[in-house]
Amino acid sequence: MSGLEELYSKIESYRSEIIEMQRELTSRPALSPENGGSGEHDKAEYIKEQLLLLKPDIFHEIHAPDKRAANGYRPNLVATWKGSREGRAVWVLSHLDIVPPGDLCLWSGDPYKMRVEGDKIIGRGVEDNQHGIVSSYLAVKGILDLKKPFSRQVGLVLVADEEIGSKYGLKYLLKKMGDLFKEDDLIIVPDGGNEEGTMIEIAEKSMLWIKFTIIGAQCHASTPEKGKNSLFGVAKLILELDKLKERFDFKNPIFKPQESTFEPTKIEANVPNVNTIPGRDIFYLDCRILPDYQVDKIIEEITAISKRIARELNLKIDVEVFHRQGEAPPTPTDSPVVAALAKAIKKVTGLTAKPMGIGGGTVAAFFREAGLPAAVWCTTSQTAHQPDEYCLIKNIITDAKIMATVFLSE
Repeated sequence: MSGLEELYSKIESYRSEIIEMQRELTSRPALSPENGGSGEHDKAEYIKEQLLLLKPDIFHEIHAPDKRAANGYRPNLVATWKGSREGRAVWVLSHLDIVPPGDLCLWSGDPYKMRVEGDKIIGRGVEDNQHGIVSSYLAVKGILDLKKPFSRQVGLVLVADEEIGSKYGLKYLLKKMGDLFKEDDLIIVPDGGNEEGTMIEIAEKSMLWIKFTIIGAQCHASTPEKGKNSLFGVAKLILELDKLKERFDFKNPIFKPQESTFEPTKIEANVPNVNTIPGRDIFYLDCRILPDYQVDKIIEEITAISKRIARELNLKIDVEVFHRQGEAPPTPTDSPVVAALAKAIKKVTGLTAKPMGIGGGTVAAFFREAGLPAAVWCTTSQTAHQPDEYCLIKNIITDAKIMATVFLSE
């Protein structure tokens, strides 16, 4: 049996470890304060214990101050193992935090009690981003269990706060320890891809979240003439904002989806009873914008639409940029990390990978902004943020093999 085939066989034997790690991780909800949690501490502590079992040569805990979180900080972890030669390192960065489960009625079980159905693992966070955590961990474990030397330095990075903007995660890490990463390092972010594992994400759209506050006048529902219905303003405004898709309709085939997207998402609670017309409503718009358009132009158009609707309905509409992240320079299609991933994917699965852009935002953007080419890749079931989120055990095993192949590549 060749060295790689022996390693692949070893990784295939980790099914019980995959299930156990996913069970432990899922039982430790890592919710940000914005999402009603206290941070990522419990999950980080468990992962720290597992990483130390692999005896890394260097281990860092980086605490990002956050008074709202447990113990006043958000945890970030870095573990590295030395390679047999100097030069380019390989990094795999996953995130600790998750999103809330949403409407529990849409789940077939407790989101935080992982369950197994055949090859499927179900629970909040199992794909986003525990799939990446487990596959990268087992890639390292497989190599160490067989006492194989790493060809180059290998690092696993676990960060907080990815779901809310990375202020306490990768952005903080780059600010405090940016010299960890070098321009020619291979940086892999297992937080996006396709079901075949052939999509290597090299570019992202700009991200823009807009908060709308519609103010009218509250009154009894039986006397609507005495008030100004803010909920009607929400409905009218959402329909008008949908026309942004027609105004900004350029398609770029490197991205999936190919066009800019403008989707209303969260709406905050207004009046608690049925027979009151609301006088104040708040909702949000999620915009993913192709680099062909300037974000400021989008904001101008949204503001103009809001002012027009406010005049027509005699309401006040406040428009606030809730979150903004401009597009980062794309990772070159011929970069070393893309080449190494494509070669490893071909070796393990026989499939040909393709560099692409996506609409979703990932922490890879912050690497790219810092001049560090990064690639987002994993074999995903594409159930992130959904009820009954799941991942496949076979995909975790495949991804661990691919990462291990990159770790041992010359």
